[in-house]
Amino acid sequence: MNTQEVKRKLTAILSADVKGYSRLMSEDEVGTIHTLNAYKEVMTGLIQQHHGRVVDAPGDNVLAEFVSVVDAVQCAVEIQKELKTRNAELPENRRMEFRIGVNLGDVVEDGEQILGDGVNIAARLESLSEAGGIYISGTAFDHVKNKLNLGYKYLGEQTVKNILEPVRVYQVLMEAEAAGKVIGEKKAKPRQWQRATIGLVVAVIVVVAAVAIWRFYLRPTTTPVGVASKEKMAFPLPDKPSIAVLPFVNMSGDSGQEPFTDGVTENITTTLSKIPKIFVIARNSAFEYKGKRIGVKKVAENLGVRYVLEGSVQKSGERIRITAQLIDATSGHHIWSEKYDRDMRDLFALLDDVTRNIAVALQIKLTEGEQARVWHRDTKNLEAWALASQAWDLISRRTREDNARAGELAEQAGKLDPQYGFTWSLLAFSYYYAAMMGWCESPKEYFKKAIELNQKALTLNKDLFCATAMLGQIHLAQGQYERAIEMGRRSIELGPNIAVNYRILAETLYYTGNFEEAITLGEKAIRLHPFCPWHFLTTLARSYCMVGRYEEALVLYRQGLNRAQEVGLNPLPVYIGLAEVYSETGQVKEAHTQALEILRINPSFLLENWSKREPFRDAKHLEKRLTALRKAGLK
Repeated sequence: MNTQEVKRKLTAILSADVKGYSRLMSEDEVGTIHTLNAYKEVMTGLIQQHHGRVVDAPGDNVLAEFVSVVDAVQCAVEIQKELKTRNAELPENRRMEFRIGVNLGDVVEDGEQILGDGVNIAARLESLSEAGGIYISGTAFDHVKNKLNLGYKYLGEQTVKNILEPVRVYQVLMEAEAAGKVIGEKKAKPRQWQRATIGLVVAVIVVVAAVAIWRFYLRPTTTPVGVASKEKMAFPLPDKPSIAVLPFVNMSGDSGQEPFTDGVTENITTTLSKIPKIFVIARNSAFEYKGKRIGVKKVAENLGVRYVLEGSVQKSGERIRITAQLIDATSGHHIWSEKYDRDMRDLFALLDDVTRNIAVALQIKLTEGEQARVWHRDTKNLEAWALASQAWDLISRRTREDNARAGELAEQAGKLDPQYGFTWSLLAFSYYYAAMMGWCESPKEYFKKAIELNQKALTLNKDLFCATAMLGQIHLAQGQYERAIEMGRRSIELGPNIAVNYRILAETLYYTGNFEEAITLGEKAIRLHPFCPWHFLTTLARSYCMVGRYEEALVLYRQGLNRAQEVGLNPLPVYIGLAEVYSETGQVKEAHTQALEILRINPSFLLENWSKREPFRDAKHLEKRLTALRKAGLK
């Protein structure tokens, strides 16, 4: 290439290689090559999904470029998460862990190749990185630090081979608790002559901060925010007003008030969810953003909604102050904001006002009958209400310990207010899951207790959607399929925006053999709850598997496993699903690996016992699963 043909450009470069590749090859060449090719295929797919291209991939290396450094870092994170999930399925000594470096720099184009310091720095960062890690340069960090839901650790300026100037290096922290943090950065000490200037700047900042606090918390704000792009939204906008209620900020200065503040958010979300004319993102998906510095624009794009509600709560003695603002993310403007100062005794009336104002701002017209149902409250006891909210969160984790704790909290709430129907339904859920999962000595008695508690809840409130959905599950377990479907559809009528209603009915339809409709409802549940728990994903994956959509099922099972492990769970149903899919697709070795994991988690696992908890209407559907699991090596 002569100098006249040199073409330069600024691009984001991702460089990756395998840690310990030589050892893996020396121990098992064929197996290592097989795994490497599979992993490279996964990486190539993710690179393309994030608008990048693979430049070169010799041996155990992968070099890719991206127009956007944000896409490059996001892709690197997705790669490491996916490979972590896949590695978990392999024996420890056969796991293949990649190191990744990302740089934003100037490169020289030579046909399809890219050369120069920009590429070299990415390669040096890769060699510095730990196995399974991502190191990025300072130039990359400067562009992504406020744009991704990640944390970073500053590793200082590093001198790297064949690069004249030291390179600022940051480690990407992928854990949820690290999001928004930058660890290790040190500020330079001010010189003597600078101190007076800095003091003046600090004074100005204090004044500006005071004004900002007054504008945000003490009066309505109309400052435009960033505009969300409909083209960049993770999901198409629904054909009706769509909204995400972000976790309200606790302004009380007391961490003990967090459950109360979360309860305010829960109440508003649940009430809005009962309005059929509004599409409401599930509370747990919105709570993924709690404590994270992510703009309204990004939230709207991630969740696929037009409107975002945010606010704060300040509780002092018997007084409460709530501020709330509704933002149209597609225009960047606040369409409604308000500040409320009330007595604690008026809390529920206050929350009704907030929710009613949101409905009006969204131009939702309600009949009197609908309003009466939407604004109705089961309890006036704030403590009972807060306990029930905590119990609902714990039940969704699907572990023995969390289920037992949820039952205790629901029982406490019921004692505080015996007329609170919702809490008796929660207690029924805890008995039901204990019976279904074998977490009790007498499943028959626990099942009977669940029915009694659920009937009590419906006696207190016949329109209680969760109790109706639960009743459907009980009918399903008893083989009363048509009644189960009827209750499932009724629960959706009562709570048309409640994601769990769709998941439960999807599960019922799966067991009754209505797989296509089960898929439609399962996808709807995940759309309403984008950051749903693992069991939402497995519900949909099982139906995919039944209709032969194995690749899609595999993706969901892997996502479900990753999502469960992020919160410290290791759910058996996911491994059972993985074993089934691998067996159905002829991947015998992978199926056996999952079977071993099942037996590690539950050494006494037997298909005979497991099948008793699979209430299929048609025995041939159960036999299909059993045949696949037997091929995987389970008995």
